[in-house]
Amino acid sequence: MVLLGIFLEILQRPTMGDLVMLTAPIWVGVLVGMLVGWTWKPQWANNFGVLDSSESKLNQESGKGMLSSLNPLKMQLPTCISWIFSATSSSSDPMMSSLEALGEKSSRVTSDDLIYLNQLVEETDGGPAWIQMMDRSSSTMSYQAWRRDSDTGPPQYRSRTVYEDATPEMLRDFFWDDEFRAEWDDMLIKAETLEENATTGTMMVQWVRKFPFFCSDREYVIGRRIWDVGRSYYCVTKGVPCSSVTRQKKPKRVDLYYSSWVIRAVESKKDGQPTACEVLLFHYEDMGIPWEIAKLGVRQGMWGAVKKIEPGLRAYQKHRASGASLSPCASMAQINTKVCADRLRSLESSSNEEVDSTINSTEKPLGRNIPKFLVVGGAVALACTVDRGLLTKAVIFGVARRLSNIGRRL
Repeated sequence: MVLLGIFLEILQRPTMGDLVMLTAPIWVGVLVGMLVGWTWKPQWANNFGVLDSSESKLNQESGKGMLSSLNPLKMQLPTCISWIFSATSSSSDPMMSSLEALGEKSSRVTSDDLIYLNQLVEETDGGPAWIQMMDRSSSTMSYQAWRRDSDTGPPQYRSRTVYEDATPEMLRDFFWDDEFRAEWDDMLIKAETLEENATTGTMMVQWVRKFPFFCSDREYVIGRRIWDVGRSYYCVTKGVPCSSVTRQKKPKRVDLYYSSWVIRAVESKKDGQPTACEVLLFHYEDMGIPWEIAKLGVRQGMWGAVKKIEPGLRAYQKHRASGASLSPCASMAQINTKVCADRLRSLESSSNEEVDSTINSTEKPLGRNIPKFLVVGGAVALACTVDRGLLTKAVIFGVARRLSNIGRRL
């Protein structure tokens, strides 16, 4: 959620708002071009279907359905997206209905998510290299950030924040405490606990986040759980399906959401003692905003938004020191699944072997390139019908050339 706050803060500046308003007609034109192009698609375009015949056959075997077709992406995305493809199928089909139920049940936070987070930490997930974006510090904290572009989804971000005079347990509770979050996070409109498991500490919560006036607010249905690996806390939060929460036009639901972090004690830069705390965050989501614009917003507002978190942490430390009772969410944060480091390495080794076997199989990946003519066609249609002075035909065609490359990742 840190990166979401960064982006929204920048969008509220007049220059960024103007940029979004200027580019909106371009995206409308692109969409029109894609729809027209797809309506008149040639025979070869049938290859761009979501599932081919072999994958459809797999969906009818062993009750695995669409979940099995996601295996080639396991090194890129966790199980949080397995149900999104099910949601696009017809609910009138009994087989699809059962697959949707299986997808919802299988999308809760599991040990697979712990393994995936550990792979991100150790940089063994098989993704592209991280590119450093920022390195800033103050007297009581330091911050570093990296970004990489995924072939199968939105940009991914990694950050490392070190807070002086803080314990892992305090930061674990701080980030989990939705009740106190309202004291320092002014974009959180609603936070409600939908489900919780007092044995594992797993929770499902609903968040509604405030967006700028020209966008609808966003809704998140989040599954989350914490593992304790020798006082290193692996905190997983990701988007999950929930049939009890009706999908509405507003606020718009964000399906693809992943934001997880590892919290652990590190040496203080003051005296070398383990009195500081490190937070490694991994975040990506598809908010329904063009990725290139989102990247610009994140880069421009990153440090300003990050600096606002520390006052919230210090206020939380004082709040806890006053003897205030724990909120329900903070109490759930203290229910952790304990895993030894050797066991985690063993799980990761087994997972890597399984993924390697899947990648070498004959299954086709789900990723599909959007034909360049569909993107450019949309810009051509727009250029021939729209001329509003500020948005000239030269700009449209220039952006279209850039979007034709971006379209490969949509």
